[in-house]
Amino acid sequence: MTGEKLRPLLIVEDDPALQKQLRWSFDKFDALTASDRENALVQLHRHNPAVVTMDLGLPPDADSVSEGFLLLEQILATAPETKVIVLTGQNDQANALRAIALGAYDFFAKPFEPELLTLTIDRAFRLFDLQQENRRLQALQHPAALSGLLTRDSEMLRTCRTIEKVANTNATVLLLGESGTGKEVLARGLHETSSRRAERFVAINCAAIPDNLLESELFGYEKGAFTGAAKTTIGKIECANGGTLMLDEIGDLPHSLQAKLLRFLQERVVERLGGRHEIPVDVRIVCATHQDLKALIKDGRFREDLYYRLAEIVVTIPPLRARAGDAALLAHAFVQRFATEQNRGNMNLADDAIRAIEAHAWPGNIRELENCIKRAVIMADGSQITREDIGLQTADDENAYIDLRQVRDDAERTAVATALGRANGNLARAAEMLGISRPTLYDIMHRIGLR
Repeated sequence: MTGEKLRPLLIVEDDPALQKQLRWSFDKFDALTASDRENALVQLHRHNPAVVTMDLGLPPDADSVSEGFLLLEQILATAPETKVIVLTGQNDQANALRAIALGAYDFFAKPFEPELLTLTIDRAFRLFDLQQENRRLQALQHPAALSGLLTRDSEMLRTCRTIEKVANTNATVLLLGESGTGKEVLARGLHETSSRRAERFVAINCAAIPDNLLESELFGYEKGAFTGAAKTTIGKIECANGGTLMLDEIGDLPHSLQAKLLRFLQERVVERLGGRHEIPVDVRIVCATHQDLKALIKDGRFREDLYYRLAEIVVTIPPLRARAGDAALLAHAFVQRFATEQNRGNMNLADDAIRAIEAHAWPGNIRELENCIKRAVIMADGSQITREDIGLQTADDENAYIDLRQVRDDAERTAVATALGRANGNLARAAEMLGISRPTLYDIMHRIGLR
């Protein structure tokens, strides 16, 4: 015998004799048992088993399969990577096929050979491990779980469509939005979907560099241009030649540099500090700011002619609080990302945590949400993240659940998007929250153009 810890295997079976037989047959695993749906969900949240075997006939109506199918849907919604093996009767092929269609890993007809079932369980564990390793390797290659932008909000979707439309043009784009709304994510997305994607994407924050250094950072300098200029150095504009240059926080660009940037935008040539030659540069300019540039123009702090050069295409990014359903949707994605990074296995958000996330205003937008979820993943004791782990106040009871029958046409889109965000895209759970059938939800989503 070795000191190796046995892997948890959840057995959902209401027959005590069969439950005992299964535990005895699966002694190579840490066999956990549950006799009904509620206990099974408790064991799932507590031990996070990779594999579950379950009977479809469960209390309170063991002669019906409704409770079993409800449990199957809840398991796959809570832990979609879990491998569920359904145990059915000899003449129950229709329900077995239905279970597979819902996402079950395999099925066995009773009575079964314990040795064959054990082989299937072993294979399920191996598949689970391979998928986990694949996600780990993908995380190493692509550290950001959100390589682009995740949203179901109609206004944000319109913003994304605008980015797609202008991507293959050379128009200068001005991104307006509060801090933390994802301006750089959109700028990178603009670059990656453009014909310039094979060249460099260069970003510089105009507010993070002292005024006396920003000019040399942007335009470069010749050797001997000033004390300490030991060699010729190209600037960020030249670095981005052929690609895209993002000027973040353009509202903080010093007034003295605004005229020089305007000349570059007009002539598309740069002149390094201490240089005498004009250097042509082919670069796409994307600017971003959280400030009101028109107000800065009125105050004399920003050139009006530069504004109209930068604002060929203006894209306004809505704050997170205005994006219906996106807070919960992004929270689920961040949990998966940080759980992988921190080696915490499969983690999920409790209902009270989701309600607290939805109720919070998120003044720091996505950046604040990201930091909040990362801390919660690290500090949570188990596999489920609660409101206490999130550290936010819970929502009012009246906002905790959604009933679509009480919502009129002007709020229908918001209600559906919020439910989909809470359910992490699971249509069955979203329909249950809304108090409608899944086909009705499909019809509504099609009618309002929500995917």
